[in-house]
Amino acid sequence: MDRRHALKVIGATIVGAALPSRFALGADGGVDEASKTISIGGFTPVTGPVPFYAILTHAADSYFRFINENGGIRGWKIKYTTLDDGYDPARSVAVTRRLVEDDKIFALVASVGTATNVAVAPYAKEIGLTMLGPIGGASMFFSEPNIFPLLPDYGWSAAANAEFALKDLRLEKVAILWENDELGRSAKRGFDLYMNEQKVTPAESVSFEVKTTDFTPHLRRVANAGAEAAILFGSNANLASALKAADRQGIKLTWFAPFFTADPSTYKLAGDLLNGVYFSSWLLPVTSDEPDVKAYRDAVTKYYPSDPVGVFGLNGWSNAALFGKVFETLIDSGKPITRENLVASGNALANASVGGARKVSFRPGDHRGTRQEAILQAKEGSFVMVRDFKPYPSVAFDAAPG
Repeated sequence: MDRRHALKVIGATIVGAALPSRFALGADGGVDEASKTISIGGFTPVTGPVPFYAILTHAADSYFRFINENGGIRGWKIKYTTLDDGYDPARSVAVTRRLVEDDKIFALVASVGTATNVAVAPYAKEIGLTMLGPIGGASMFFSEPNIFPLLPDYGWSAAANAEFALKDLRLEKVAILWENDELGRSAKRGFDLYMNEQKVTPAESVSFEVKTTDFTPHLRRVANAGAEAAILFGSNANLASALKAADRQGIKLTWFAPFFTADPSTYKLAGDLLNGVYFSSWLLPVTSDEPDVKAYRDAVTKYYPSDPVGVFGLNGWSNAALFGKVFETLIDSGKPITRENLVASGNALANASVGGARKVSFRPGDHRGTRQEAILQAKEGSFVMVRDFKPYPSVAFDAAPG
């Protein structure tokens, strides 16, 4: 096995016994009309600082394997190739160029990482390559004509948490703990906008560093402010550490956190202290009986049995499913299969169910695909929806950059 082939450790979903040796590529590439095969690709960190993100790509690959084994998309089979970028933005650009020039991909799908996708965006825009479901959270994605993201701006999610705290739970003193980076600053921006609109002064606003493990001083400030609730935007490890610090100090709070912490891995870190925590989530609970979510659980268990079933995987599956939904729309339109028409089909998507997401819509100039969130709650080892999907508070959603 040569080095180039060995790098395709995640992807290359096999279509039938073998793929044709030569594709009829045309100007856009990746389209084999004769065998009804479409070639797409993505980058993922098999090596580097976050190799566990491969769970996202495994789930995306599982989606395409599942689709191929069940007749394809309107009879079209998908060849999905992924290459390792080590979570290095410069390598991401080089890897994408290889996918375009060597693998002749039609679209970039479910590529992993915010900084890596941002780095690739100028090249993709230059050559007219569509980026569907980039797994990252950058505001630039919402306005680029060739980029269709599912992940929301974290400011919308924080505003959704604040809205639930004030309107549904009737809490009056709400604090925010925010990670001192783009994730946390985005969350704080949305939180502040919503609280200002409601003419409610935040009980406290406390930043913390990504590597923070002791939240004792942070929670002392929150408690001294008389807060009834705390919205924390950081990692699942940060959330678990904060819950433990509150428990040690006897501080009673109603807790809120973002969607990606509503995962079994957080229970492993926090134990029973996670029970009762609320999460704003653009995804259905992983335990949902909805067919799309059940298909994720069944497929990832079949193709990657050593991977955990959780929100990370459902995230990857749903971003891959976005390509499936948009490509299906293109086929149904009867238009030629071109990148230009793929973009047009993406812009025609309205209130669509996409993997674990619901009511996904795109419009020209407005690619804020996920326009609503549900509220989940941790209960005895699982995550239960306690409020159905609802549009984001408009003050935060309409103020999103881009």
